[in-house]
Amino acid sequence: MALGKIKADTLEHSTAGSLDTSYVVNGSAKAWNSFNGTGTVAIRDSFNVSSLTDSTTGQYATVFTNSMSNGNYSHSGFAEHDGGTHALFATSNKDNHPPSTTKAGIDSFRGSDNAAVDSSQMTHIIVGDLA
Repeated sequence: MALGKIKADTLEHSTAGSLDTSYVVNGSAKAWNSFNGTGTVAIRDSFNVSSLTDSTTGQYATVFTNSMSNGNYSHSGFAEHDGGTHALFATSNKDNHPPSTTKAGIDSFRGSDNAAVDSSQMTHIIVGDLA
């Protein structure tokens, strides 16, 4: 059985207009994950993520299944609220986990005192070019 290929420069919806396919290719997440960052870390769901590394309290690294073209991609994350008392934040940290073509680091910290903390609900999204 021969496999087909669809080639298009523009996608058009019957009532909502059209969109250049470069927006889909360049603007879509190339990797993401949702994970439990406490105890034994565990990925809940993901795309283009082969594994997750727990470096130390509040520091994780998302390892890609398919590499990025370079380390100049954009990534961000979210950590759930900490027991109703402090907001938690997740951010990339180039000092602890420099971005590479194979993985991206993310840190979780409490907003009130910037202390590193683990969170049971973490997310990480990566946008850029695949190799």
